[in-house]
Parts: sequence; C-alpha cells; structure tokens
Amino acid sequence: MDSTRVTEHPTSHERRKPGAGRSPAPAEPRGGLLRTPEQPLQTPGATGLPVQARAGDAPSGSGTAVPCGKSGPSGGQASAGTDAPSSASPAPGPGPEHSQPSATESDPHRPRPAPESIPVQQGPDQERSSGDSGSKERRTGQGLPPGGPMPMRRDGDRLRFVGAATRRIARGIDLDEIVMGLCRATVPTFSDAILVYLRDPLPVGDERPTGPLVLRLRRTDRIPPERDTENGFSPALQPPEPVELLQPVSAELCEVRPGGALAEVLRGVRPVFADAPAARAALPELLGDELIVPSGQRGILAPLRGRRRVIGAALFLRRPERLAFEADDLLVAAQLATHTALGIDKAVLYGREAYIADELQRTMLPETLPRPTGVRLASRYLPAAETARVGGDWYDAIPLPGSRVALVVGDVMGHSMTSAAIMGQLRTTAQTLAGLDLPPQEVLHHLDEQAQRLGTDRMATCLYAVYDPVSHRITIANAGHPPPVLLHLGGRAEVLRVPPGAPIGVGGVDFEAVELDAPAGATLLLYTDGLVESRLRDVWTGIEQLRERLAATAQLTGPDHPPPLEALCDDVLDMLGPGDRDDDIALLAARFDGIAPSDVAYWYLEPEDAAPGRARKLARRALSRWGLEDMTDSVELLVSEVVTNAVRYATRPVTLRLLRTDVLRCEVGDDVPQLPRLRQARATDEDGRGLYLVNKLARRWGATRLSTGKVVWFELNRS
Repeated sequence: MDSTRVTEHPTSHERRKPGAGRSPAPAEPRGGLLRTPEQPLQTPGATGLPVQARAGDAPSGSGTAVPCGKSGPSGGQASAGTDAPSSASPAPGPGPEHSQPSATESDPHRPRPAPESIPVQQGPDQERSSGDSGSKERRTGQGLPPGGPMPMRRDGDRLRFVGAATRRIARGIDLDEIVMGLCRATVPTFSDAILVYLRDPLPVGDERPTGPLVLRLRRTDRIPPERDTENGFSPALQPPEPVELLQPVSAELCEVRPGGALAEVLRGVRPVFADAPAARAALPELLGDELIVPSGQRGILAPLRGRRRVIGAALFLRRPERLAFEADDLLVAAQLATHTALGIDKAVLYGREAYIADELQRTMLPETLPRPTGVRLASRYLPAAETARVGGDWYDAIPLPGSRVALVVGDVMGHSMTSAAIMGQLRTTAQTLAGLDLPPQEVLHHLDEQAQRLGTDRMATCLYAVYDPVSHRITIANAGHPPPVLLHLGGRAEVLRVPPGAPIGVGGVDFEAVELDAPAGATLLLYTDGLVESRLRDVWTGIEQLRERLAATAQLTGPDHPPPLEALCDDVLDMLGPGDRDDDIALLAARFDGIAPSDVAYWYLEPEDAAPGRARKLARRALSRWGLEDMTDSVELLVSEVVTNAVRYATRPVTLRLLRTDVLRCEVGDDVPQLPRLRQARATDEDGRGLYLVNKLARRWGATRLSTGKVVWFELNRS
C-alpha cells in the first residue's frame, strides 16, 4: 500500500480524529499561537495550519497530504477543501504515525525549529539578494499585503520570549534580583528601555497599608541609542536620527492622587498603550513633565498587581526606529507584570521571614560575653546556610558566685525555627539552674526533664562546665556532646576524656561529672558537631583534625605565649572545606588566666557578736600585705556591715574571702537562703542602713542564692 510521509506544524501535537479528513472546517488547534492585529481567525478554505494525517488513513486527492487553501500541482482541489502545495512531493516510502521529515528534506512551509532562548533576527547583511523575495517582509514585518497574516515566526518568538523571561524572573529570590531579572529579560529583546516603580513601603502579606499610595522608582534600564536592536523579535527600521530614552528622571517619588488618572490605570490592572487617553493623562503624574515618552504605540504602562493589591507599575518603551508595540505585546506585558508582581510578593514575605529568623537567632544567643575574673572568652556562630540562618546550636557563659564561670554549649536537632525556639527554652533553663549554683550533672538532669516536657521528640546534646579560677580546676558534665579540646601553654592539644552520656530528652539516664586541672594559660575549646562532622568525614576524624589544627596554631606563637583568642577562633573556622558546612556551628573558647594564691585571702568566722570586729582586723592585714592601705577605711566599713547581717541569722560558720584582681572583691557566705533586699530606712529605725552604704560606696554588689545558703559580694575599684 502506497503511503506518504506528511508534514506537520511543530506547535501542533494533536492527533487527527477519525473522520477529520472529511470535515470541511478543521477546528482551531489547542495552544494556538498569539495572533498579531493583522491576523484574523482562520476560516474554512483560508490559510491555516496543515492537517495532520494518521498512518493508515486514506490519502486525499493524489495521495499527498497538503495544507488548506493552496493550489495543487495540477491546479485541482483536494478533497475536504484542501489543495496540494506546488513544492510538495511524495515520500519514497512508508513512515510511522506522526513521522517528521528528515534533515535532508526541504519544506518551505515548515518553520525551522528554534531554540528555547530568544532567536536572533537576520541582519540586513544576511538578506538574500535573490531567491527569497519575502525575506525582508518576514524579518521586518513591512511590505506585507494589508489584512494578510503576520509571519508565524513572530508569534512563536513571543511565546519563547515569555517562557524565557518568566523563568529568569522566577530565579530571583530577593527583591532586587526579581526586578533586575525583569529589566534584563526585556531590554533589549522586548523594549529599548524600562522603568520599574514599586510601592513605598511595600506591604507584607495581608497587611493593609496605611497612608497614601506612594510609588518609588526602583530601577531603570535601557540600551544606548547606537546599539543594534536586531537581537529582539521586534525588528528595527532605519530612522534618520536615534532618539535618547530615559533621560535623567527627576521624579523618583510619585504620590498617586485618589481618583486621578494614574489611580484609574492602576485600578484597571491591565496594561495599556502609552497613547491611550488614560495613559496620556497618567504618565505625566508618574514620570513628571521632564521625561518625554515616544509618540504612538511605543510605550506600554503595565500595573504590577500582587496577591492582594497593586504594588507598582512598569513602563516599557521603544524608540521610533523600532516597530511599534502591537496588540499581542499587551499580553506579553501582562504576563511579565503578573510574574514580577507575584515574585515581589514572595520576596517581601521571604525578607520578612529572614528578618524574623535573624532577630530570633540574635535574641537566642548572647549579644556580648561577660568578663568574669580569671578567664577570657571568645565565641563564633555560623549558620548552616544563608537561606537557613536559624538553628539549634547555642553557647553561653554565666558568671557564678565565688568568681566562677559556667561554660555551656549545646545543639538541638535540626536548624529550623522550631529548633531555635527549643534552644531558647533550654538556654533559659540552663541560666536559671546555673543561678542556683547546682552541680553540672544536676543541671543536665533538669535540662533532660525540661526537654521531655517540651515533647517526646525534643532531643539535644549539651556540655556544661564550671571553671574555678581560684582552685584552677574545671568540672565538666556531658550529655552526648563532642568532647572539648584543651590547648596547653606549651602547644600541646589534648581531647579531654569526659563521660559521653546520653543526649538530653532521652530520659531515665544519669549524668556523671569529672573534675580536671585547668592550668593558667591553657585554652578550652567547646564546639558543636557542625565543626567536626560532615558528609566528607566522621566526627572522630574531624576532632583529630581540630586537635592538630590547634597544635599547629600554637606553634606559631611559641611555647611561652598562647595564640590570641580571637585569631584562634578564626583559624579554627578556616579548617572548614567547601563541603563541610552541613550544619550550623557554635564555638566558645575560654582562656584560663586564673587567680594566683597570693591574691586570695580566705577565712571562716563563727556566727557570734565578735565576728564583725575580727573580720575588720583580717581585712586590714590583707590590704596591708597587698599594698592597698588607702582602701582600708571603706573596706572595713563595708565588710563590717555585710558580716553583721550574716552572723545575725546564720547558724554555721560564715565565710569571708578577699580577691585581688583588677578590682578588689569581697565575698561573704552564710547558710541562710533568704537574699537581702535594699530598702530605705526611716529616721527612727535602728537597722536597714548596711546595704544602703554598700550600694553607695561599692562599684558593684549583689547576692546569689546557693544550694547551701547564699553569698553577698561587692567590688571596689583599686586606686
């Protein structure tokens, strides 16, 4: 059976239904191309898309599939109102259903397949001198007979342009990227210049804006007049002189008058030509009187409408040397405006979420570290990614009574808003428990109970350490966290052996604390697993690399000088490679300076009436030994008042300790848990003036409740 290979239009993918060859009026294909103003709807017998044939269908006429409205080779009419084109020839053999012509076949009625990007128009130098009399007409759109159809290539270019432009706009994640994507996609392909106005301020989500509608010029873009515009699908003519667009715009702010012409255009939402009556009245209000818009249909004003309301406007302009905008270009502008407005809405929402995330993370982590006596601190925090700036990692340094300091680092599973919220609750709980001066293992036990109250799947790791600068000892308890690394003064780095423990939130487990030496000049490094664990290495390999990195850094400063603390933290983070940032990172470094035994004086006083006098005598001797005799009067007065309050209610010996550092610190401890309160004594009261004197003369003072009582302390500046 003789069959013929058929030609089909590449934009039509529908199979011909049975009996379609006998239909005198083929239906318009699905997904038809945009029509230009000069292209009317197809009617039976007029020029249209070729009819597709199925394998096995009986050939019409002479056995050759032909498009409608053409004369056959013999001048006869084919069946169903179709004619055979003069250049069509039968295929040599049968072909499968929906077969396409081979690369060697020539079909003048079949448009060339175009790439996804915007095709480049032929230049004047590429125009054939003979053999293609319609080349210039197809390229420029000029010289076509009135009422005749526009070249199908122009409509296909519009579709490909809209697809490429919307993809470019959708790639933007923030406001500037989306607006820039619109400008770069349209200039010079669709227009020679563009102005983008956005509402100021932009409403977020469902917020109802207050105040008048103000538009601010966000971005302008243009091509220079001497640049060739042949790259766009709208070809150029050759005017005598180019026209300069977008001279410096003076009106960057525009307040839209209620009921004015610009407000009416924005309310209409649909793009309009610049020569429309509504646009002619609205453009001076938007641009000012200085900017001249090209006459005719060479400008399109497109409102930008988001999910709820109009959020701006875009003005597309073409020079007189290019073809004016057509009716189909209004549809293109509408698509660009819609995708841009929705992208801006999402970008504003994303920016608000990023701001909330940053604020949440900032409030969850300490803004500044304290400066406790005998220890220096430094910290770092790195989010997992710029798009996920919140996480469950935290660190903290909490001053404790007796010049001690608690060092905490923890990691909640995940790096989301929920993880950050849980981290904040655990950090607050740890601060409260530290204020009670509980042992490290008890703190972890209460944190475990708190995590179980938050939910059954709320798990975290935590390491809690307490450093005592007087005894040069550190007590550490661990809950499933990576072990800390101690860098000694001589340059040796060791991973401390601490019990691993179970993570917080497991429940029903005990935590164990160990007490280790903390020599002066040593540096303790606490960190989360994001520093040492990634997809490229396991946690113990990362810990060993960290230890080696610390030892190598210490060798640079010599055995007698520890590396600077801030530079050490930066050097540790430099060990991270490109594939090592899978999790957020919290880092806390503590340099142990300690307090020398010669700068500490410690006594026990029996709770009796003679205790205040004995305390004054002991303090006088210590100040004389330290060469601080000029502070004797104020120290004796304040020590006497604090010790008097302690022995009045205490049942066990009272402790008195003086510490000489950059300040002079005095601490008085007793077994009474009630904290003293500052009050204003009346003229007839015999007591209540002791804390008033302490508050007036001391640099700082405070009281801390302990598990065995309380400590009242004050500090004086050394003269």
